[in-house]
Amino acid sequence: MVIKVWFSFFFCTMDKKRDDIIQEDLEKLANRIKALRIKQGYSNYESFAYEKNLPRAQYGRYEKGEDLRYSSLMKVIKAFGMTPKDFFGEGFE
Repeated sequence: MVIKVWFSFFFCTMDKKRDDIIQEDLEKLANRIKALRIKQGYSNYESFAYEKNLPRAQYGRYEKGEDLRYSSLMKVIKAFGMTPKDFFGEGFE
């Protein structure tokens, strides 16, 4: 019984730490996306998404730090005219 409780605590704690790390990474990703949009002269996400043919509501969620699929991230990176190496070269230290 004690071992079962310990394992449950240990794995719940590890899941929480992993979730915190993932959330931190999503926040970095959101900050990078927003900073690049602003750097390119777009004052709001809707005009950027519209001009780059990205779903506006979905793109807005990316800037807020919501999770996104790999294929969606690649579309966003290409919309900035960047390679993944360039995109991740800043803001993810």
